[in-house]
Order: sequence, then structure tokens, then C-alpha cells
Amino acid sequence: MVLWLAWPCPGRAVGAADESVPVFGDRPLQEPVELPDWFKLSFLDLLDDLQEARDEGKKGLILYFGQEYCPYCQALIRNNWGRPDIAAYTRRHFDVIHVDVHGDRLVTDFDGRVQTEREFARRMGATLTPTLVFYDQQGRVALKLVGYYPPYEFQAALVYVAEGYYLKEGFRDYLARAEGLLPREVGTLNEEPFFERPPYILDRSRFPAQRPLLVLFEQADCHACDILHAEVFSDSRIRELLDGFDVVQLDLWADTPVVTPGGKRTTAAEWARQLGLFYTPTLIFYDQRGREIIRLDSVAYLYRLRSVLTYVLSGGYRDYPDFQDWRRAQGKRGPGAPDLD
Repeated sequence: MVLWLAWPCPGRAVGAADESVPVFGDRPLQEPVELPDWFKLSFLDLLDDLQEARDEGKKGLILYFGQEYCPYCQALIRNNWGRPDIAAYTRRHFDVIHVDVHGDRLVTDFDGRVQTEREFARRMGATLTPTLVFYDQQGRVALKLVGYYPPYEFQAALVYVAEGYYLKEGFRDYLARAEGLLPREVGTLNEEPFFERPPYILDRSRFPAQRPLLVLFEQADCHACDILHAEVFSDSRIRELLDGFDVVQLDLWADTPVVTPGGKRTTAAEWARQLGLFYTPTLIFYDQRGREIIRLDSVAYLYRLRSVLTYVLSGGYRDYPDFQDWRRAQGKRGPGAPDLD
């Protein structure tokens, strides 16, 4: 039996149709995020930190990549680690270490390489905050979560690593096994007038397209998808930015034929499996030549999506492959910054 199912987790594992999915304002915070006092006080020498965790009988480390005024970081800490059961399970099995994606403290990684927090975050692909990187007792990356996930998926991630399931299967397959124990709802996806119609021939590998591409993976009976359509896509600023994209909606589970941006013939369900998607809605952005730029495969509301749409549409990714570097270049750090996430 998958142990995390014993937790009181409403909804389903993959793209949970959970009406308790937290909705929070994602404007930049006016006050810095307050970190839990049980986070490990670290000199950021990861080998030493890992050895201390092992000596205490823990399963490894969690590196929490965050930033001071990030509403998604605050949601993680309040909605997930703010729950006594989740906090207790985390503390029992892991030491959690904070890394500031804008920070200048020195980090010594498992290879003995010394770099600033900012450099280390870039190298670890902390594209959006919060990013969590789980290390096992051997210092191997067991799982990486980019962005905020509701308690259901977050609990599953903790157990997936602590109980060693990561050694046997991918996180998507782990969640899908649990999802298979529950009935899948049947329904239709939300429609939008800006969605492209089939056939979905998205190949850009031979002839570049005129506009960037947004591929949106959803599923029926998905409360988070409903929020995206009702509260984000309805915003006039978002709609104006979306006018600059080719936008395709796919059902995560459907056998809909697709030719991918790279020119491969497949189905929506198989492509989602190959991409390792386990959360809906997931938004993946491709450039005119079919190369993936960035993806949002966790909770994303108005300001985060607006920022990412601007990053892609402006071509900022060409000069700044790392999204956080682009954000810094906009000069929008600190309280009151309009789009900081």
C-alpha cells in the first residue's frame, strides 16, 4: 500500500480535483517571508550538512530555494509546512536548508565546488520559487519540485523520497498508481476562443513558426484548471499577452494525435507521460523553432503567469536563459515590485 494515502488528502494525485486547492494572492509580498524556526542553521557546506542528517538517522536533505517577497514561498510555508502533520513528518526524515536565489552567501556543493547562493540556484535550475531539491543519504538528487504544490502532492513527495520509492519509479508513476485506486471523473475541458483547433501539428523543427507556442495540459474535473480559466485567463492583461502566442490545449489522458514541436508523432497522453507531467494545469512554452523555454507545472496565478508570458513574448529568454536572471535585470526586486514571484 502507498503509505501517504493514510494522510487525510482530499482530491486525486494527478491533477487533483480538489476544491481545497488554496487560492492566494500572488502579488509580491510587502513583508519578507518568515521561515520556520526549525529550518537547519547551515554554513552551506552540503557534505557536512548531509553527514549531520545521516548521523541523526534522517533520510537526507531538502534544499529550499526561495526569495524574500515570494507569495508562493509563503503559501508553501503556511499551507504545507504550517500543518503539524506535514511539518512533523518533514522534520523526522529531513533537514531543510534555505538557499536565497538572490543571495551572496557561499555554498560548497557535494563536489566541493564553491559558489554563491545565486550561482548555485542558477546551476540547480531554481527557475521559479519555491524550488525544492531532495537529496538522499548518498547526496543524489531524488526529486526536484519547482513551484508551489498543494498539500496532497507535497505530502506524496515527502513520502516518495523518505520511503525510497524514488529508487523504483518516477514520481509521476508513483502518483498515477495511487490515482488508479480512485475513480477518474469524466467531463469536458474548459474552452477558450484563443485555443487552436485540431489537427495538432506543432512541428517547428524544420520550418520556424511566426509566434511562440504555449501547450496547456489539463484534465476534466480539475479545480485548479477551473481557477486558471475563471480567474487568470479572464484578465484582460493576460488575454492581450496570449494574443502573441499559438495556444494549444491537450487532455493529459487523451489519445488525441499530436505532432510535437520537435516533429515526433505521438498522442497527448503519451507525450505527457514522456514529459513526466503529474500536475494539471501544466503550461509549457516553446520558441519558434520548437525548443522548450520554460514550463509552469505547479500552481500559477495572475502575476506569475503574466511575468512568464512577458519573459517569453519579449524574447528575454534569449539573453537570460535563467528566468530569475531576467527578473533581476528588470530591476523589480523588493516590496511593491509589480511582477516579482
